[in-house]
Amino acid sequence: MKIGPKDWLFIALIGAVLAFFYFISSEEKTKKVPFDEPHRSSYEVFRNTGSKSEAEKGCDVCHNDTARPLPKGHPPKERCLFCHKLKQTAS
Repeated sequence: MKIGPKDWLFIALIGAVLAFFYFISSEEKTKKVPFDEPHRSSYEVFRNTGSKSEAEKGCDVCHNDTARPLPKGHPPKERCLFCHKLKQTAS
């Protein structure tokens, strides 16, 4: 069986798609939520309810325009735990 030009084009296309997925899959660049005293309540709420949206309701108490402003260009702050993951803790 001979591999023709169309076959090589198909193989190159598959290779390009695989290379694309390889290059976009890198390690996470966002910071994890620290497991410290100020963030302990978020961990407790998540452990009790299993809801990220409930756990992130307290974020704006400290992370606001006056206390701890977010960096310029930061995405909307309503969904903190969409990007910032909770650390795995021993229960």
